[in-house]
Amino acid sequence: MRRILRTIYYFLPVQLLLLHFRRYQLLLVFWIVLTLILTGNFAAHFGARSLFLAPEYLGEINYLSMLLLGGCFCVFMMMWHITTFIIHSRRIPDMAATRHAFLVYCLNNSIVPLAFLIFYSVKSVGYQIYEEQLSASQIVFQQSGFYLGFFFVLTLSFTYFFRVSRDFFKNTFARLTAPVQSITTIIPQDHLDKDPEILPARSFINSKLRLAWVKDLGKYHPRVMAAILQRHHRNVVFATFVAYMILLILGVYINNPFLRIPAGGSFLLLFAIILGLVGAVKYFLRSWEALGWIMFTVILSIMVRYKVFDLRSIAYGLDYHRSLEQVYHYRTLRSLFTKFRYQADQRREAKRLQQWKQRVAPGTGRKPPLVVITVSGGGLRSAYWTFRTLQYVDSISGGRLFSNTVMITGASGGMIGAAYWRNVHDAACMGQLQFPYSHTFQENIGKDLLNPIVFSFASIDMISPFNKITLAGQHYTTDRGYAFERELARISSGLLDQPIGYFRQREETGQIPQLIINGTIVNDGRKLMICNQGITYLTQPEYSIDQPAPPIDAVDYCAFFPEQNAHDLLLTSALRMNATFPYILPVVRLPSQPRMNVMDAGLRDNFGIQVASRYLHVMRDWIRENTSEAIFLEIRDTRENDVTANTDQSSLINMVADPLFVIQNKWEAFQSYGYNYVKDFAPAYVDNRMKFITLQYIPQEFSRTAALNFHLTKREKEDIYQSVDHPYNQAEIKKLIRLLKQQ
Repeated sequence: MRRILRTIYYFLPVQLLLLHFRRYQLLLVFWIVLTLILTGNFAAHFGARSLFLAPEYLGEINYLSMLLLGGCFCVFMMMWHITTFIIHSRRIPDMAATRHAFLVYCLNNSIVPLAFLIFYSVKSVGYQIYEEQLSASQIVFQQSGFYLGFFFVLTLSFTYFFRVSRDFFKNTFARLTAPVQSITTIIPQDHLDKDPEILPARSFINSKLRLAWVKDLGKYHPRVMAAILQRHHRNVVFATFVAYMILLILGVYINNPFLRIPAGGSFLLLFAIILGLVGAVKYFLRSWEALGWIMFTVILSIMVRYKVFDLRSIAYGLDYHRSLEQVYHYRTLRSLFTKFRYQADQRREAKRLQQWKQRVAPGTGRKPPLVVITVSGGGLRSAYWTFRTLQYVDSISGGRLFSNTVMITGASGGMIGAAYWRNVHDAACMGQLQFPYSHTFQENIGKDLLNPIVFSFASIDMISPFNKITLAGQHYTTDRGYAFERELARISSGLLDQPIGYFRQREETGQIPQLIINGTIVNDGRKLMICNQGITYLTQPEYSIDQPAPPIDAVDYCAFFPEQNAHDLLLTSALRMNATFPYILPVVRLPSQPRMNVMDAGLRDNFGIQVASRYLHVMRDWIRENTSEAIFLEIRDTRENDVTANTDQSSLINMVADPLFVIQNKWEAFQSYGYNYVKDFAPAYVDNRMKFITLQYIPQEFSRTAALNFHLTKREKEDIYQSVDHPYNQAEIKKLIRLLKQQ
C-alpha cells in the first residue's frame, strides 16, 4: 500500500495538482468562481447559473448556443494550460526532453479541467431537466453540441497554435515576451525571484496517452527549455490578443444578433484574457507582483478621475452637450419647486382627471371608481408577474381595469411589465394592434434580458468603453445599459422604444394611465420622478409648502431638465434608471452640476407606496367629489406576510455577518412592513372610500421561488403564470371585479 501511495504521489498530474494549490492560488480562483456559479453559491441573485447551464443564442437554448459555449470554454482551458506552463515549466525541466513538451504538459495538467467538465455536465443536465424541462433527446443533442465545440477548438489549438510555424507572430510578439531585457532594466531581480523547487515527479502521461517514466527520458540542454519557453511566451500573448480582438469585434457589432454569442461564452473569453494578464504579471514581475497591481490600480483610478473613461452610464435621448446645466443643489430645487408651481401642477392634474371622468362616464352623472396601481421591484420575475396579472384582470373585466386606471407607479421590473401592458393597450386603442390579450405579449415580456447585459459587460464595458453611437443627432457611448435597452425594445416589438413625450398628449387627456417612473438619486437619497405631466405636488409634503425651507424629498425630472430636451428621453432609458440593480446595470449620470447619479427605485421605495399614497392625499378633494371608490391595486412579487426568508444565527459566520448586513438583507421586508402604517392612514384621505387589493406572486413551492434577476427558466415562468389561480389571488380578483362593475 505504501508503494502504491508513493507511486501515486510522485505521478506528475498529482504533483501538478498539489503545485497549483501550494503556489499561485490566484490562478485557481477562476475555477472556484465558475464552480460556485454552477452550484448557485455565487451571483445566484444575478442569474449567473443560467448563463452557463442553459446558454442562449438568438434568444433560444439550442445546439448552437451549447456549441459556442463549449468552444469558449476550450479557449479558457487552453489559456489556463499556457499560463501555468510558462509559470511552472522551470519546475519540470525534464519535460523539455519529450517530443511534444506542451502537449505532454496539457495531458498531465488536466485534472482540474477534466473534473470541472464532468461536474459541469452533471449540473447542466440536471438544470435542463428540472428548470428548462427539456426532453432526454434534447439534452443529449445539446450536450453533444457543447463537446463538439470544445473538441473543435481543442483540435484547432494543437494543429495550429503549437505545431505550425508562425514566423510572422514570432517576429511580432518576440519583443513583447522578452522580460529580461525590459523589466529587469527597471526593476532589478532579487533572491526572491529564484525558485529552485523541482517537482519530484517519477512518472507521467506521454503524448501517446501511455504511462512513462521520467528516468527513461534523454538528457537535455538548458537552452532547449529556454527556446520552448520563449515560444510559449509568444503563444500566451497571441492567445490573449486573439481573445481580446474577438470580444472587441463582437462589441462593435453588438446590435447584430448573429454575433451576440452566449453571455457565458463571452465571460469565459474575458476570464481567458484576465488569466493571461495575471499569468504575464506573475511571470514578468515575479516578486514585484504586488507592486505591479498597485500601480495598475493607481493608473486606472487616475484615468477615471480625469474622465478618460467613465464607469457610469448615460440616459439616451437627453442632450448632454448643452453648456447650460442646472446646478443640483437645494437652492435650485427650492427656486424651481415653489408653492405656485405646486398648486398649478395640482390644478392641471385635476383637469386631467376631469377629462378621464368624462371619457369613462360621459354625461351620465355617475361616479366611476378610480384605480391607482403600484407594482413592486423584482427583476424579470416582477415584470412577468405584473404583466400577467394586469392582462388577466383586464381581460375578465372587459377592459374596465385599463379604462379606470389613472396612474401607475412602482419600481424596477414591475414598472417594465406595467409600462409594456399600458403601451400594448395604447397601441390597440390606436388601431395598431387587434387583440391586446394575446399570449404573445406575455411570452415577450418573459424573454431573457440577462444575456445581452452580461455579453455587453464582457465585450464592451471591460474591453472597449469608448464605443460611440448617434441617436437623433446626439452622440452617446454604449455599454451594458445600452444593450439592455436595445433588447427591451426588441422583445417588446418596439412598443417600449419611444421617447416618453410620445405619450404626453394621451396621458394629459386621460386616454391612457399616467406613468410615474421613479429612481433613487444616490448623491443625497432623493427620489427622481419621471413623468410627462408636471408633478411638483409630489416632490414635498403638503404641510411644508408655506415653510421657508420645505423638506424637498424628490425631483420632478421634466421640471429640472427643461434645457436638456427632457421629453426626448427614451422610455427604455427611464425604465432602466428605475431598474438599475447594483452592478448588473451601471449607475446613470444625468447632465447637471454636479452630475446627478441615479440608481434603482427600490432603494427608496420598492413597492410604489410612497408616491401613490402622496398622490391620493394631494388629490383627495377631487377624488371624494368625483369618484365612487378609490381602488389601491398593489401588485407585488413577494408575499406580504413573508417577504424574505427567516434566518437563524446558528453559525459563527451568521453571528458575525447578520448584524453587519441586516439592513441590506432585510431592506425589502423593512419597507413592506413599514408601508402597512402608511396604508392605515390612506383611507382617511377619501372618507374611508378606499379599497386595497393586493395581488402577490405565491410560488407552488416556497423553497423554489423564481430567482430575482433578468432571466426566467421555463419552470419559473409556469410557476409565476399559474400563481394568478391561487385561491388568495382569485379572491382578491373577484373583489376587484365587483368594485369595477359598480360604476
